[in-house]
Amino acid sequence: MSITFSVTDALATITLARPSAHNALDAEMKIAFKDAVDAARADDSVRAVLITADGKNFCVGQDLGEHVAALDADPSTAMDTVENHYNPLVRSLNELGVPVVVAIPGACVGAGWGIALAGDIRVAGTSTTFATAFTGIGLASDSGLSHALVESLGASRAAALFLLGDKVTAGQAETWGLVHRVVPDEEVRTAAETLAGALAAGPTEAYRQVKALVRANATGLYETLDREAAAQTALGQTSDHRSAVSAFLAKQKPAFTGR
Repeated sequence: MSITFSVTDALATITLARPSAHNALDAEMKIAFKDAVDAARADDSVRAVLITADGKNFCVGQDLGEHVAALDADPSTAMDTVENHYNPLVRSLNELGVPVVVAIPGACVGAGWGIALAGDIRVAGTSTTFATAFTGIGLASDSGLSHALVESLGASRAAALFLLGDKVTAGQAETWGLVHRVVPDEEVRTAAETLAGALAAGPTEAYRQVKALVRANATGLYETLDREAAAQTALGQTSDHRSAVSAFLAKQKPAFTGR
């Protein structure tokens, strides 16, 4: 089971449970993730949500083995997962009316970072790192990451993170306001669970109104998701992308030709 879901004392916990693959997102996992979010939305007893992960890493983004198989089958449909899976998942996360706390151990990359930024409060470990990673394999962005980074950091810093692909440390992320708290690695889950539990015992209707007000001031997410899907579909058919994914899986440095 790649996603686990439970509800205890008004707190829904969604766990990414594919540690052997560093919680890379395959189709089964994305579908199960959205189902868990929808279950939390539908349960009137849920007053807060905790998203966490098994293993050393939160999520390294798309499962590239699955993606290569999709490219081999048909490059023109290989990126359909953006519209079919990532966009519905991010929309469902965005529409959760209760507070969402995300516990982020280890690496948080690509779509994993977009998903983490769809929460309200993030707790990272001292060795947690973040990266966009998309341009390294000839792609642009999905999972709403371009929207979240521009909203949080401004266009210039967001563009640099995408274009250069630099890693962001937990300390930088805290300074930039991308995470709420940095704790020792072994305390990430506990610290996030404590915060989420406190929120689950708080003024739920006030929290719903706060989230509605914040969302109203952060417009354009759904339009960005549509634009990201179009960009990824086009880029998924380029030779640069195909060769870069193959190089990545072979642990080699990609050589880009601009086509």
